[in-house]
Amino acid sequence: MSKPVKVALLGCGVVGSQVARLLQEQADDLAARVGAPLELAGVAVRKMSRKREVDLDPALLTTDAHALVTRPDVDIVVEVIGGIEPARALILAAMAGGKSIVSANKALLAEDGATLHAANKADLYFEAAVAGAIPLIRPLRESMAGDRVHRVLGIVNGTTNYILDKMDSTGASFTDALEEAQSLGYAEADPTADIEGFDAAAKAAILAGIAFHSRVTASDVHREGITGVSASDVASAKAMGYVIKLLAICARSDDGRSIGVRVHPAMIPRTHPLAGVREAYNAVFVEAESAGRLMFYGAGAGGAPTASAVLGDIVAVARNRIAGTRGPSESVYADLSVHPMGETVTRYHVSLDVADKPGVLATVAEMFSRHDVSIQTVRQEGRGDDAQLVLVTHRASDAALSTTVEGLRELDIVRAVASVMRVEGDETP
Repeated sequence: MSKPVKVALLGCGVVGSQVARLLQEQADDLAARVGAPLELAGVAVRKMSRKREVDLDPALLTTDAHALVTRPDVDIVVEVIGGIEPARALILAAMAGGKSIVSANKALLAEDGATLHAANKADLYFEAAVAGAIPLIRPLRESMAGDRVHRVLGIVNGTTNYILDKMDSTGASFTDALEEAQSLGYAEADPTADIEGFDAAAKAAILAGIAFHSRVTASDVHREGITGVSASDVASAKAMGYVIKLLAICARSDDGRSIGVRVHPAMIPRTHPLAGVREAYNAVFVEAESAGRLMFYGAGAGGAPTASAVLGDIVAVARNRIAGTRGPSESVYADLSVHPMGETVTRYHVSLDVADKPGVLATVAEMFSRHDVSIQTVRQEGRGDDAQLVLVTHRASDAALSTTVEGLRELDIVRAVASVMRVEGDETP
């Protein structure tokens, strides 16, 4: 057996403590899998005195993260502190010394992954950055390297999926469902990153970059959160046989010359595989030219599930170091541009509060026709002051639909555009 592979751990919170625990508890098995012992060289923490969920030798703890990652005897640096800085500076310092990197930092990879890939002299693995325990990055980057991916469609944020699932299954309001998610620990005290789609957008950028061999950053992603989803939206979707999910969608354009990357709530048919993803689980649906349709499902967050993905990466890069090789590096040969959201084509569910009098439907339909948006179905709900028109369109560009909605708001017979929701997944049985 080879000499020990030394691992420096940055962060000992929810995920880091589980990584440290697994390295200690499964030391013999991991050594057998790697071909050498995995030895924890040190753990960088903010406060030495804080109580932790793992029993560590105090001698391993340090508040000097830079000194730890630049130690000559360290082989692998595992970064689970999150955020942009000091994570970026520490990773770059470790890379300068030839260390292999394992990171769960979706925000950093989505904002400045190009810098990390360019500076990397060894391995950079980041399976845990997207969808927790679900094996997704490596299948896209390695298993499907010989295929042509057309679309990636997924639920990649457990907090929002839990909220929307509770709204669907119990009829709860958004506020009540959010409060329940917070009480159970699924949502942070400040849930902005989740409910406004920032977390999912970072993950979408990473997935799109890998799937389409192009550089995509979080700023390229069209992002909408779920705060505007109402109980009536959920009820309307249910009546039509749909469910609302916050989706990350990465897709090639029809001509294959660009890609669209977006995160927003959407209605999907209850027959779609993603419709059955409940509570805080994640799932990603991949459509490829040769492999066809694949679905990856599992726990998308949590200390132990995410640590499982981190450990998988540690084993992989440790094996590479022992063999004197490295895994796949960044592939951006395609260099596809990200097209504007206005060019995205999909279907829409539009709910209008209208005056209950003759000619309303004809006037509304004329506005849709004026902007080349074709109506597939229409129904009226209620009467008098409570009259509402619910329309579902055929496929149209986002720009055309936006112009239509602006026109509808100017009509005297339309009291309000109550909601506009995209409809996805009808093309998948």
